[in-house]
Amino acid sequence: MDTKGIEAVAKSIRSLSIDAIQKANSGHPGLPLGCADLAAVLYGEIMKHNPADSKWADRDRFVLSAGHGSMLLYSILHLAGYKVSVDDIKLFRQVGSKCPGHPEYGWTDGVESTSGPLGQGIALATGMAIAESMLAAKYNTAKHTIVDHYTYVLAGEGCLEEGVSNEASSLAGNLKLGKLIVFYDENKISIDGSTDITFTDDIKKRYESYGWQVLAGSMYDVDGIVSLVNEAKACSDKPTLIMLKSVIGKFAPKQGTPAVHGEPLGEADVAETKKNLGIDPAAQFYVDPAAYAYFEAKKAEFAKREADWNATFDAWAKENPELAKQWKAGYALEADGEAADPAYEVGKSVATRAASGDMINAMGLRYSTLVGGSADLKGSNKSGMKCDNGTFNAENRKGRSLEYGIREFSMADEAAGITLHGGLRAYCATYLVFSDYMRAAIRLAAIMKVPAIFDLTHDSIYVGEDGPTHQPIEHLASLRAIPNVQVLRPADAEETVAAWHMAMAVKDHPVVFALTRQNVPVFAKEDADWRETIKRGAYIVQKGADTPDVTVVATGSEVALALEAAKLASGKKVRVVSMMDKNLFEEQDESFQKQLLGNGRVIVAEAGVRSGWEGIATSRKDCFTIDRFGESGPAKKVAESLGFTAEKLAELISK
Repeated sequence: MDTKGIEAVAKSIRSLSIDAIQKANSGHPGLPLGCADLAAVLYGEIMKHNPADSKWADRDRFVLSAGHGSMLLYSILHLAGYKVSVDDIKLFRQVGSKCPGHPEYGWTDGVESTSGPLGQGIALATGMAIAESMLAAKYNTAKHTIVDHYTYVLAGEGCLEEGVSNEASSLAGNLKLGKLIVFYDENKISIDGSTDITFTDDIKKRYESYGWQVLAGSMYDVDGIVSLVNEAKACSDKPTLIMLKSVIGKFAPKQGTPAVHGEPLGEADVAETKKNLGIDPAAQFYVDPAAYAYFEAKKAEFAKREADWNATFDAWAKENPELAKQWKAGYALEADGEAADPAYEVGKSVATRAASGDMINAMGLRYSTLVGGSADLKGSNKSGMKCDNGTFNAENRKGRSLEYGIREFSMADEAAGITLHGGLRAYCATYLVFSDYMRAAIRLAAIMKVPAIFDLTHDSIYVGEDGPTHQPIEHLASLRAIPNVQVLRPADAEETVAAWHMAMAVKDHPVVFALTRQNVPVFAKEDADWRETIKRGAYIVQKGADTPDVTVVATGSEVALALEAAKLASGKKVRVVSMMDKNLFEEQDESFQKQLLGNGRVIVAEAGVRSGWEGIATSRKDCFTIDRFGESGPAKKVAESLGFTAEKLAELISK
């Protein structure tokens, strides 16, 4: 190992980081100063990657869970040869910069995931490690190994304090994900002081109890770090936590204190830090020439590893054309098989969760790279895959069904991480009410434009006896409020089939299904071309008249309620519109909207809060919604108690 080269790289990371943060007058110098040696040896000696091709399928992944230390990542990406220039670094934290405040996937070359909300990086990386294991089992043959890489994470105390990291670490240990390696930046400092004021966990014992291998060393012993990583790799049946004692803000005058965590050092301390590093204080954005020379000498080695892999891949593809077809389809998020859609007769009552279960299995045949499962609710969510190879676990890496356990937050991140990895598309399932636990992860998936699917059932007060804690009220509005999240609430089994087709066609955003626990009737649809029309968010179920007196816009189970109410409403020409995707409908041109809604009064019916519907309903009073928490009791009785019945809707229509 070229120790002098590694030292030059670490020095340059520190120099670039403190100058960028000082120029921006914003940022977190503590982590880049404290962890520069790790980044240097990781990208220079440990990781399998090729900066000339940041999308090489068999590269190692690195996730900076402690995303506030983003200048560490931008600096090493620049030095290693990714498409991050010094000019980009000079624009750190500026609008449009390739070096935003926290790493953003799809924006900066070499960034594997958006990070910043602490702890989620560990969960996303767990998903990536699951994906690597699944793909290796699916595609590797006795003759050719084309999937064989590691997922690395850098996490701090804050990441390990957040609950989501505990959820993910527990699952990773259970699954024995031996190719997941987490570096723990153990500097014992948080924003408000020593971590001891709130955080005195025995991390070693905690992670050993999860089933992890735990190793320890110094952040500044690069030979030792290489040895620790080799020891981690030798343990194939446990993920590894490498605890590295460090000094936050190393080389700065206020090193080891909270003062260097989250604000620029100040010009005087920047100058003093440079002196401590052996850099001319007047030098701006200094890079040691030896750092560039080190990575220049690595170029051929990096390129050869990918070239050798390409040759192996080509030989594998020639000998395994069916697997090669599936590989190509998986990375393109396209179908590679065939299966008929389930069919449902008009008048039959089917819960949309059950219809979704039928479609999961149809899509599982159509897409051999669709994987997923639920948070210990497979039977209740109807989310199990019958067309799989069993359940994915430590003994069966070929399984396509996942048991995430009762860990909704990390489950959502893991589904995103699996999809983010490439080659697979993941769904995950639980009750809609528990989207509260998942919201931060769904939001992160939306920011990254990751097309994971969130299959959420038991979508209303019709959950019944479980009461207000389990009856979602504000959740649909909450999810619709997240930019770039598509929320689909199908009204019957046929619409559920259409919803799955819409979801699987998506490649640039997450999709949420809101599905019924209770059976709902399959209804006749007057729009003969409704399967196409629904792709615009809504369609006419019952025309009523060319110029209806009242149009009832309903979603999910309330479409059947609206059809029943229309029969009860006397003296009114009533149109019923099913609006499976409210946001998509609102994006359509005005002429289409008027064509569906008509020129008369518009009432909205949804078993949730009014918020968001005011722009479609004629008035607030025309929102037939539920703006209070529910009650415990049989579903029908709960609806009657809340005044949410066809009779009450008919009274509103008749006014």
